[in-house]
Amino acid sequence: MAGMSNKESVRVRVARKVGGVLIDDLTQRINELEAEVQENRHLNLRLAELIDVVAELLVPIASQDQARIQAAVAKFQAAL
Repeated sequence: MAGMSNKESVRVRVARKVGGVLIDDLTQRINELEAEVQENRHLNLRLAELIDVVAELLVPIASQDQARIQAAVAKFQAAL
């Protein structure tokens, strides 16, 4: 129980005595949810990066700028 004060440690021990397995199950579930939140953050960042690349690709296509189109396609492919 690193980082816990003595008072918090007592609370955890009392909660485990009273709640038993339920407390352990909830603690495990919290850890799982925190890991899933981190994964979601990573996926959201990746999605934002891909949206930026697609936006960079659409502007040159609309203007028919072949050099910019090729550069944007190359950047998009590198991002995959």
